[in-house]
Amino acid sequence: MEELCIKCKGRGFCKKPCKLLHILKKFQPKLSLEFSGSSPPEIFVGRYNYPYIFSGIITPAEHIDSRSFSMPEIWYKEKKNILEILNYRSRMVYSRFLTNVKGREKLKEKMQELAIASFPVDATFKLKKKPKIKIELDKNVPMIGNPAPVEKIVIESNIKTYKKVEYLINDKDVKAEEALMELYSSKIPVSHIIRLLSAGLLGLKFQRKLVPTRWAVTATDNIISEKLLEKIRHYKKIDHYEVFRADYLGNYYKILLMPYCWSFEVIEVSERGYFGLGNFWVWHDYEFFYGRKNYAKNVGGAYYANRLAVAEYLEKIKKQASCIILREIRGEYWAPCGVGILRECCRDAFRKKPEIFYNLEEAIEEIARRTKIPIQLFLERSKLLREIKEQKNFHNFFRN
Repeated sequence: MEELCIKCKGRGFCKKPCKLLHILKKFQPKLSLEFSGSSPPEIFVGRYNYPYIFSGIITPAEHIDSRSFSMPEIWYKEKKNILEILNYRSRMVYSRFLTNVKGREKLKEKMQELAIASFPVDATFKLKKKPKIKIELDKNVPMIGNPAPVEKIVIESNIKTYKKVEYLINDKDVKAEEALMELYSSKIPVSHIIRLLSAGLLGLKFQRKLVPTRWAVTATDNIISEKLLEKIRHYKKIDHYEVFRADYLGNYYKILLMPYCWSFEVIEVSERGYFGLGNFWVWHDYEFFYGRKNYAKNVGGAYYANRLAVAEYLEKIKKQASCIILREIRGEYWAPCGVGILRECCRDAFRKKPEIFYNLEEAIEEIARRTKIPIQLFLERSKLLREIKEQKNFHNFFRN
């Protein structure tokens, strides 16, 4: 069985057997034009042809506690493997409709009702056509399959949500950023906050609109981490080097914190190219003390998911540091599972005790010892290490 091709993305253009399509066909539910199930709840808002986009509800055609079908927090906690995650994704139907991001219609209102829910909700779906054998792939979100145009949605059980969520979606005088931070401070899962933002349920009354899910993921991670960094930039620096490690589904993270002012860098290297192309592919983005002004287009959404995990840790210990994140993408990671799993992997790294070093060389030697991909592929790209080296040379010049 061939691996997923980044050019084809499961659409059959390469005329080769596709592992993802094989799994999708194997687990795809046999459906009529009407079915009922428990929404995880999960929604998806597309971005193509914005502001006229497809959006809808993703749900399994069965009545179960379906949160494990959708939440990266659960996948990581329970250490689900890729086949288990793809099994979940293959069993769900994307009941979608075409809408304007600011439009008002019944299907959109039903989607928003389900987006509020903190627990699965029973619903019946009447489709216009049967689901297609088709995959929507994106690095930021898990695989979405089985799209079908929906005609009618009937919610059959009570919708339960957090009190803070109910309060903020009804308060239309609170800006989206403020609402988002209130939800985060109330320990609402990040995946739930993303869903509310994507469904257009946060912000001032006349500014509310659907936000493409891919944009909502990055916006949520970016806004929360930026707010945390406003405080972190005023903390004292750590006084040694710290190395953290974690891995999940073939994503191997090494995180280096250094005793300098805030700066941040992510370097990703795939050992076979991204999902099987070439020898090594490298992605790289960074920021210095005052942050970025443009989108980290090379690393993409993972940059902001990683930065949130780092900012949470620094806020917890009330320190600032310069941070380099090295991500090895090994052959085990052959299907995209979204940046949510990367956020959770980095968060878990910071729950463990770090390895402490008192000089940079020893810290890098330890990272190199545990890295399968040649460490030089990472080091030669690093802007932060180059900056630190120049600073050391500058200080040594004046000492002499």
